[in-house]
Amino acid sequence: MGLRKLITDVWSWLDYKPVMADPRRPGRNAWSELTSSWVPDEDLRRLSAYRLLAAYDSNQAGQVAAITGDDSAGGERRELGDASKLIDTALGYLLGSEQTIIVPGAEQAAGEQPEGHAEAAAVQERLRAWAEKELLPLRLQQAERAAILLGDSVYSLAWDPAKGRVLLRTWDPGLYFAEWPDDEQDSGEFPTRVHLAWEIPEDVRRGTKAKLRRITYELAPIAPASRPATTKDGARFREPVAGDDGVALLVSGDVQDPATGVITRTYPWAAGRPSPYTCYLTDAEWDLDDLKHSDLLYDLPLHKATFRARSDGEVLDRLDLQVDFIPLIHITNNIPHSGDHWGKPTLATVLQALDELSATDTDASAASATTGSPIIGLAGARLPIDRNTGQPLPVKIRAGTVWQLNDGGRMDVLDTSAQLAELRSRVDHLLDRIAANSRITAAGLGTLDPTALPSGYALQLALGPLDSLVGGMRLARAHKYVIMLRMVQRLHQAGQVQGWPAGESAPAHLAWGPHTPTDRAAVLEEVVKGVGAGVLSVETGIRLLQDAGYPIDDAQREIERIQARAFDAAARLADATGDNGAVRKFLRMPPAESEIALPKLPRDDT
Repeated sequence: MGLRKLITDVWSWLDYKPVMADPRRPGRNAWSELTSSWVPDEDLRRLSAYRLLAAYDSNQAGQVAAITGDDSAGGERRELGDASKLIDTALGYLLGSEQTIIVPGAEQAAGEQPEGHAEAAAVQERLRAWAEKELLPLRLQQAERAAILLGDSVYSLAWDPAKGRVLLRTWDPGLYFAEWPDDEQDSGEFPTRVHLAWEIPEDVRRGTKAKLRRITYELAPIAPASRPATTKDGARFREPVAGDDGVALLVSGDVQDPATGVITRTYPWAAGRPSPYTCYLTDAEWDLDDLKHSDLLYDLPLHKATFRARSDGEVLDRLDLQVDFIPLIHITNNIPHSGDHWGKPTLATVLQALDELSATDTDASAASATTGSPIIGLAGARLPIDRNTGQPLPVKIRAGTVWQLNDGGRMDVLDTSAQLAELRSRVDHLLDRIAANSRITAAGLGTLDPTALPSGYALQLALGPLDSLVGGMRLARAHKYVIMLRMVQRLHQAGQVQGWPAGESAPAHLAWGPHTPTDRAAVLEEVVKGVGAGVLSVETGIRLLQDAGYPIDDAQREIERIQARAFDAAARLADATGDNGAVRKFLRMPPAESEIALPKLPRDDT
């Protein structure tokens, strides 16, 4: 491989590939755009890994190998979609049957009316309505497939004044560049400056040059108010707003300390806790011809930039977003090691096995050619002669072909069926090895013979590694989706949308559906017994039924329907309390015009 030193990092599992040894080395660069002058050296290995993994997903790993010097791995290599199948299978198990936004407290029985129930139910309803408009299940599919394939994925949240709601978008992690403080060692912390950058190719037909676009989010101290402006040559920028006395004006609601000059702001979700920070958004473009080799992504010259404008006319030159967080969510496929910030793809541990499988498929394809159309040796045969040249004509095997053999003549057939059978056996062995080492298991991939399992308990044991894999993947994402839903609430509050009042954000989270088939009859029997015996609440029972796959869209409404017909429970409530109002409230009936106390019946303890 030509490695001069051993590199141990989150992408070390790819070091057996020549393209990872030195991405800038001439002749081994499979994608020239990665070596652009603006790409930092510390990001080259990550971007090279992304491109290589994408090649495996699209059955182009052989082409990449050919570009990097392995001529034998070009057009003859067989790639039959095994990598893509692994990714799609892992994605299906991760997402489960459904994904639901849950706000704790929103599904309590309405009859109990715990404190905060109405607010939690309202937040849950608003979040679900937003998710439906923003096609959240579709965005989940896009982002999570990228995370499983590449190890990382990125969401962005942006306030759209025209639509009056937060927009959710997914991004290729190859466009994501984050800047962490030099002393930052905790992978759970968040960067203070993030860039989304990519090249815009030259368009000869339109007469536009190749450009570099960079979107930057930065947490910084709050500055005075600014407004859009234009220079004499038409360039857009933002300028400070000053009063008649020349003093810089503040954004409405900001407060400046006269002693220190620090500007603070009280955000709607943090009443009584002023913050000196806000998030600034910059969206700019550079002509690639104007950039020098020393101009890296993190410190591009702003005096050569052209700033873009938002739909409402706001120039995106350090635009104050009126929030104290960066509205980007970086998803990792697994829990990173201490000090790391990037995830590990599902293919990482089995990539060499996929290469072995591809090589075996290639050999099997060659062996099947000689098995289906065998090589035949003739001795003492009278072959047809070309009358013009006098040379024997090529012999072709067809059905019904007859050859005349001389005395002592013979025909020998090369039989390669044994080698083909051995190669097929090796394919099965490699598939079992990939299933085991990826922890998706043969049962999860659907290659396990159902008759090989004596019982359902044996199947449960066979799916144990898959359960552990899915549990770890969901744990790595759980906190990030909590943060996303919190940001959605706060961006709506910052946009002053009706129905999103000021106050602390509700702790919403994303609930995943079951990833393996569930015995619904057994779950239903368990819920009936548990709720009937009083050891399970109705809310818990409904949640269990939802997890088992029963078509319950709204747990709260389902509880209300159940209680509206629970006449036996209402009779017991009347016997216990003698309160007619409580009984009518339990049955979801309107209050009676005249309350008649129900007699409390004596208990029969005999």
